[in-house]
Amino acid sequence: MMRSHYSGDVTAAAIDSEITVCGWVHRRRDHGGVIFVDLRDRSGLIQVVFDPDEPGTFAEAEKLRSEYVIQVTGRVRARPEGTVNRNLASGEIEVYTTALTVLNASETPPLQLDDTENVGDAARLRYRYVELRKPRMQRHMQLRAQVTRAVRNALDELGFLDIETPILTRATPEGARDYLVPSRTQPGHFFALPQSPQLFKQLLMVSGMDRYYQIARCFRDEDLRADRQPEFTQIDIEASFVDADDIMAINETMIRSLFADVLDVKLPDPFPRMTYEEAMRRFGSDKPDLRIDLELVDIADLVADADFKVFSGPANSDTGRVAVMRVPGGASLTRKQIDGYTEFVSRYGAKGLAYVKVNDTSAGREGLASPILKFLSDEAVEGIMTRSGAADGDLLFFGADTETVVNDALGALRVRLGHDLGRVEGDWAPLWVIDWPMFEYDPEAKRWNALHHPFTAPAVDDADALRNDPKHALSQAYDMVLNGTEIGGGSVRIHTPSMQQAAFDVLGISREDAEEKFGFLLEALKFGAPPHAGIAFGLDRLVMLMAGADSIREVIAFPKTQTATDLLTGAPGLADNAQLRELGIRLRATGKSEASDGQ
Repeated sequence: MMRSHYSGDVTAAAIDSEITVCGWVHRRRDHGGVIFVDLRDRSGLIQVVFDPDEPGTFAEAEKLRSEYVIQVTGRVRARPEGTVNRNLASGEIEVYTTALTVLNASETPPLQLDDTENVGDAARLRYRYVELRKPRMQRHMQLRAQVTRAVRNALDELGFLDIETPILTRATPEGARDYLVPSRTQPGHFFALPQSPQLFKQLLMVSGMDRYYQIARCFRDEDLRADRQPEFTQIDIEASFVDADDIMAINETMIRSLFADVLDVKLPDPFPRMTYEEAMRRFGSDKPDLRIDLELVDIADLVADADFKVFSGPANSDTGRVAVMRVPGGASLTRKQIDGYTEFVSRYGAKGLAYVKVNDTSAGREGLASPILKFLSDEAVEGIMTRSGAADGDLLFFGADTETVVNDALGALRVRLGHDLGRVEGDWAPLWVIDWPMFEYDPEAKRWNALHHPFTAPAVDDADALRNDPKHALSQAYDMVLNGTEIGGGSVRIHTPSMQQAAFDVLGISREDAEEKFGFLLEALKFGAPPHAGIAFGLDRLVMLMAGADSIREVIAFPKTQTATDLLTGAPGLADNAQLRELGIRLRATGKSEASDGQ
């Protein structure tokens, strides 16, 4: 072994012993003829000292520069009084060097290894191997490893089997585009990279594996955001002979164990549950952040007769909603701040942001300030004040539009205000959102879509009822939400051919298409498929939250850009003409080089 210790593991217990450490020169300092080097490895920093009394090592130390890779052997000693660094695990000691080997020199790094440095994303991704040396990124990668280890340990204890499923498969309707892989042996045919292992894990239940999990790589060719990547990792779980309550209890146990082991955090037992309908009504979101106490209140009945079409129109529409959100102490907001929030909600389709400042409730209408008051009757104003619970110094924000726009706009505004006004209370707020609608209607395509996926079981085991009234059908689906972020989603699965066909009928999937795409699953359901249910957690998203990071790119070693490009390797690249010919592929001319021979 080239080292006896990691830098961050050396403590005062090692004083007077000889050790060997390896790593990178983080910083070199010359102090009165003595050279100090902060040596860095993944465990942290250790201070090594080069003294002129050791002329061989001292001369070599004078040549050291940032990011040189070195090996140091020396004696551990206590730091002089007044020089102890309480911020380091090794801060009580230093290494008096007796031997130094330069294992590799380094050019000046393209990035400074200072977490406070403002570096553009392009440089960070182009030189990712340097970015990953930063202490923050080292912590994130180690946290990710801790999380996957804790997940495996918890699921192993619960009797789950770690089973791999295929990466080369066929296209499935998971809500995004597939990445296609051409088959050389079967020209004109394509594999698809899996968007999830959904169908295979159901087949594993049919095969009697009973409890399965996998840390699975998944692929989706979709537009990217802070919490999306073209390839991502999920904690995939499925179990047989369980219902929704069983699978939620199992996964609560796993998540509580994970947080206790990795963060020493005790999450509530049990997690609270909330129906989808309640979440949308109170918070305008299917993933509400319960750390924020702001809520939406419906007032359509109070303004249905108002001489104000902005309110009365949506109030009298089957697809409309009028809601108010009380912001305690919000009357202190300036007009400029309110204008900023108005611009913010416009991103979600809102045409404006009506408001009322509550200055003095005892003065009735005269104690309120708002340009919309003249359009509202005394009865409407009194009803709004009472229902919203308004008090002196509050601000009331209103949303009036289609239900979707109001929910999106006020739901996002609620979170924005919560953070801006310091109304986020507590560190962790897990939640189960249950009783989801089975389908959602697409008015443009004039068809029903599955809100989760086509294999989710309805709440009522009645195929005819599902076909006859898809609008009101609820599913046995459940999402785990943490601090306003969905970290996992799952459901009880359909396990009979007749119910699966009913779901396909509602979705407009013909029997021919169903047989073509899912024939293997439909056939498997005929041969004794047990009741089963499962869930998938977004590992990247979960680690992001646990790390306190802003993007999943912060917790992925080699992420892609917003255009699904790898700036480090240059992927995706061109295929040479010989490869394309072998695959039977001919590219259309696009004005750019179609392929590159040997490049």
